[in-house]
Amino acid sequence: MTDIHAAAPNGKLRDLIEQAILTGDFGPGEKLEEVALAQRFGVSRTPVREALHQLSAAGLVESRPRRGAVVATITPERLVEMFELMAKLAARRLTPETEVAIVEAHKACKAALAKGPDAYYYENERFHFAIYAASRNGFLIEQATALHRRLKPYRRLQLRVRNRVAASFDEHAAIVDAIRDGKAKKAATLIRDHISVQGERFADLMASLPSLKAG
Repeated sequence: MTDIHAAAPNGKLRDLIEQAILTGDFGPGEKLEEVALAQRFGVSRTPVREALHQLSAAGLVESRPRRGAVVATITPERLVEMFELMAKLAARRLTPETEVAIVEAHKACKAALAKGPDAYYYENERFHFAIYAASRNGFLIEQATALHRRLKPYRRLQLRVRNRVAASFDEHAAIVDAIRDGKAKKAATLIRDHISVQGERFADLMASLPSLKAG
């Protein structure tokens, strides 16, 4: 039996299980049996256990009493609420330094447009963290960062939906303008729409999963 961690030290097994979760092979609330996973991926139970622990730390897997490891149910509502409040605070509390950071992150997103979704993904993350910092609320920053990390793999897949990167950049531009103009309510509305993983955009993502999986 081959130990994938020995053959691929960069977390290959973790990535394989993560991809299976993201593409719906394992649904929310589904139990993740160590023996079954070991057989599926041709490894021993030890690396499976390690991979599940890593995915639990990332928020994709939950450990439940008497059930063991199960696929976490990802709910974005709290993340949306956090972002709305931070956008309002960013508009109200913007400083020259945080304004520069947001503008520079937005410019980096523009430069990444032609490089594809993965390149844009990292600059997009930088943009959102710049808004976190501009809110100047330590508790919200900590909580939203943890929730952002939990949804991170989903956000990355979402950027692969056709035309999503270009649309994301245009939404960023409107958010930047609202924050710089001190329009807190408008900034909150724009960022809520931008980060939503429900509705039409989420439906687009779900419809695209078969091709993403095949790729």
